[in-house]
Amino acid sequence: MKNSLNFFSASILATFLVSAFSLSSQTKPTIKWASIPAGTFMMGSPASEVNRGDDEIQHEVKLSAFKMSAYEVTFEQYDAFCVATKREKPSDGGWGRGKRPVINVIWDDATAFAKWMGCRLPTEAEWEYACRAGSTTPFNTGANLTTNQANYDGNYPYSNNALGIYREQSTEVGSFVPNAYGLYDMHGNVWEWCSDWYGEYPSSPQTNPRGSSEGSYRGYRGGSWLSIAFSCRSAYRDYDYPDSRYGDIGFRLVSPE
Repeated sequence: MKNSLNFFSASILATFLVSAFSLSSQTKPTIKWASIPAGTFMMGSPASEVNRGDDEIQHEVKLSAFKMSAYEVTFEQYDAFCVATKREKPSDGGWGRGKRPVINVIWDDATAFAKWMGCRLPTEAEWEYACRAGSTTPFNTGANLTTNQANYDGNYPYSNNALGIYREQSTEVGSFVPNAYGLYDMHGNVWEWCSDWYGEYPSSPQTNPRGSSEGSYRGYRGGSWLSIAFSCRSAYRDYDYPDSRYGDIGFRLVSPE
């Protein structure tokens, strides 16, 4: 009788573990990846670029190949993480969740989601290289960025170009044409946290740089729905405290594979 009970208990335990594993697997969202080729590029901006920042010192960077999420992480994906880890869901600002990029996440939130997915945040170098997708112009769209190409405040176009639309909120990911690497919304929509501590660029060539080893601020890139055009430039850098939580900052992922 005791042996039968032990077998019965073992069977129940095995069934429970299989079910728990299955449930855990179901909570992990699917990520669409874009393959970013290895290469060398000039990170930062030339002195002649309009609205160039002093922290955009040009220097040569060599990167190994990697994979980046084609889209910014969405509320749908992040909410699954919150349910699985029993976290409070961030506010959507009243605009809706689903396919809109997640916002109101601090750097630690973004990093925790990335680790849960077996991924990480991109470095600033990876982000800029992927954003440029082989371009050397202020935007991967060329010398200008219109509001038909990205979601930003069209009341403030780049370099005296024509006015555009100001949508006053995020748009669903993938609403605009991707860049040459198949990445969507690298300009505008929401800023994207990077893994680096914010710091001054080196002037010498770098290989797979990880940024400063310490600091007070974390960098984010790309501009947002709230941004004026020049801050959506490929080379533009911004930063804030890691515990900053705003309605126009989200993130995307890099796969370790």
